[in-house]
Amino acid sequence: MRADSFTLEGYYPGSIGQVVESHALYYHENWGFDVSFESQVAREMGEFFARFDNQISGFWTVRAQNRFAGSVAIDGEKSLTEGARLRWFIVPPEYQGKSSGKRLLKTAINFCSDVGHNKIFLWTFHGLESARALYERAGFQLVEQHEVAQWGNIIIEQKFELMLSNVNLDGLDADS
Repeated sequence: MRADSFTLEGYYPGSIGQVVESHALYYHENWGFDVSFESQVAREMGEFFARFDNQISGFWTVRAQNRFAGSVAIDGEKSLTEGARLRWFIVPPEYQGKSSGKRLLKTAINFCSDVGHNKIFLWTFHGLESARALYERAGFQLVEQHEVAQWGNIIIEQKFELMLSNVNLDGLDADS
């Protein structure tokens, strides 16, 4: 499947549920996360959309042949104090390695630049090496990590930050 066979969209009916489901399935199957993870994703997405302001926040999906193939969001609520937060970035396994993740991340970063956010941050955990490589190619840097017990597991939680003045969108070109 070629990168141009993915359709970039925003919200569409059912997309919130598909993002929650994709997170729940992937992280349970690959990391053993329990129901607390799925409920947290659902709760926090609900809160995000209840206060959604497209002047500071964004939500994007990609679809392949009308099927959910990934998502990313930018929560700009705390942009002035902490930075804009990159959230719910996921590409289901069957679509990984086909450039849709790069396209989503690039869209989110461009949005932040366009609306005037100076910094983007995200929380993830040690072990998601493909995602980490993608973040680092864009210019994100690891700024914090610590061990935490959550979602039925012990993980090393990691915070990455990107100052928009240090962005490297060339690192997200489809052939990189």
